[in-house]
Amino acid sequence: KNQPHPSLGVRASAPHLKQSLLFIFSLMCCVGDTGISSLNQGAEDISQASINALFLCVSLFRLKDLEVAELGDSDVHVKMLAAPINPADINMIQGTYAIVSPLPAVGGNEGVGEVLEVGRRVAALKPGDRVIPAVTGLGTWRTRGVFPEETLLKVPGDIPVLSAATLSVNPCTAYRMLADFETLAPGDSVIQNAANSGVGQAVIQIAKASGIKTINVVRDRPDLPKLVERLMALGADHVITEEMLRKPEMKDIFKSIPKPRLALNCVGGKSTTEMLRHLQPKGTMVTYGGMAKQPVMVPVVSTGDALDFSQGTFCRSFTKESLGSMMDALCQLIQSGQLAAPACTEVPLQDYKAALEATMKPFVSSKQILLL
Repeated sequence: KNQPHPSLGVRASAPHLKQSLLFIFSLMCCVGDTGISSLNQGAEDISQASINALFLCVSLFRLKDLEVAELGDSDVHVKMLAAPINPADINMIQGTYAIVSPLPAVGGNEGVGEVLEVGRRVAALKPGDRVIPAVTGLGTWRTRGVFPEETLLKVPGDIPVLSAATLSVNPCTAYRMLADFETLAPGDSVIQNAANSGVGQAVIQIAKASGIKTINVVRDRPDLPKLVERLMALGADHVITEEMLRKPEMKDIFKSIPKPRLALNCVGGKSTTEMLRHLQPKGTMVTYGGMAKQPVMVPVVSTGDALDFSQGTFCRSFTKESLGSMMDALCQLIQSGQLAAPACTEVPLQDYKAALEATMKPFVSSKQILLL
């Protein structure tokens, strides 16, 4: 306590901050053909200047050693163990995410830590407990921090660190989308794009544990056979490319499993349109991302529903007890070996630049985990 510790954040004039963190100091700008413009002001697609955008993203961060805050009566002093870099973290830096923290801000929305000390009014946590964020924007890219008790959830100490560190975003998103929009029964099927993403891998495993079949769409790539093998090992029933969605051979898949009642979209554009064509009548497509930065186009003949989902919105609208119940179910899957962490690359905090760069590269199926 009160010893300097490093953290990652974004630069701004804030002399009152006395903590060591990875700080974000300003929102990212995108360098396009006409110069530099804010992404909040409708700059050109980031893919048109990916190298420049990558440099700007990384340059916005500084690793600082600052003093840990005083422990209040209702606070918890946590030693962070590991924290992933998610696409949503990058979106927050770009200024395109629904939540923008006041600057300077410590990066990171997800991670796991160990309780070191608790305030005298803290009843649910004790030193040695493992905790994860219960809220968005907690700022997990730090070696330690002091947080209000209500912003933390206790998790079992016997689940792997990487599973705990990646628990509060992608598996929760997968769990809620499978549970909340269609009443699925064993033998039903689900179709999803971006199946190699963290959410996609969690969907495959949670669906498998429930007896639900999955049709998993990925982009074509040089190492496609290796990716297909990895997703099948997780429990995928079918892995196909976006191009196959448009081919008559899709009919062969539906000879052995029913057409899906639920489609999960994280891409947009043509991929989404083609998935919708394969839904059962009155099926549901849930959109939770837009990686292609293209509009969701619904076919004229579609008879299903198209809905949007945000895990952050769910977390803000449900009680801590509801979140705890979901976490208990997910932790039981982890403990039984039915839900593993996504493919991860472990990176020391001081090498954060390499981790950020890797996260923004195309065709990356390994999640970057900062070791704290």
